[in-house]
Amino acid sequence: MATTPTLLEKYGPWALVTGASSGIGEQFARRLARAGFSLLLVARRAERLRTLEKELGRRRRIEVIGLAEDLTDRAALDRIVAAATARDLGLVVSNAGFGLKGPFELDERAKLEAMFDTNARAPLLLLHALLPGLIKRGRGGIILTGSVEGEAPFPWSSAYAATKAFIHSLGLGLAGELAGTGVDLLVLEPGATDTEALPMQGFAAASIPGLMTAADVAKQALAQLGRTPLHIPGKDNRKLVSAMRRMPKDRLVAFNAANMAGALAASGRPVKR
Repeated sequence: MATTPTLLEKYGPWALVTGASSGIGEQFARRLARAGFSLLLVARRAERLRTLEKELGRRRRIEVIGLAEDLTDRAALDRIVAAATARDLGLVVSNAGFGLKGPFELDERAKLEAMFDTNARAPLLLLHALLPGLIKRGRGGIILTGSVEGEAPFPWSSAYAATKAFIHSLGLGLAGELAGTGVDLLVLEPGATDTEALPMQGFAAASIPGLMTAADVAKQALAQLGRTPLHIPGKDNRKLVSAMRRMPKDRLVAFNAANMAGALAASGRPVKR
């Protein structure tokens, strides 16, 4: 009887992970290292990246290369692609991203542009550059980190939710294009996850029910790759998405506005006009 191939056999030997210095991205890196992948790890924070690079390379005896790059820099994307295409890359985990919460018009333009570039533009261009190689080798995997906020309009998080809606549409469309190529694509749609992104957006972790760990989100994503084009980790998150999909749009927008405003108020950031 045929045995199920391991993650490394199916997608190895090299994996690229963006946003690898913390949160879900770091957990992807750790799990892939344990699975035996050699790693290209991309993050802005060079010191944290070097620490992770040395730790994983020493403990797992694999090759780990850290690329301290900012995905808002167009030249950085070219350097990342050059490093990836010089190796037998089989798995791409496009995970880097961040969010902005509160009234849209109060966001700084520079931060809005950086969020759009990191969350939407960089994944688009990385996949455009790396897909030909994956298709040519006849096997590979792609994970795109979206969000439950990509499912619907989210007042007080309007721009962030829009970037994730872009990722959902791009990923699911490409999943259809890749059918029969041997390249699997998964859109990962986590809800609230216990990472440093929460305090950066002004949320207190204690105020958010059903918070998942980054380790569990990464574990579920890798288990679902090749099985489905979309995975929502967590029973509560799946219930939420199911409910949102059934709501009329006017009720949905009001529901999401109230929930987001409530979460911000609970964290000491009440929304005011």
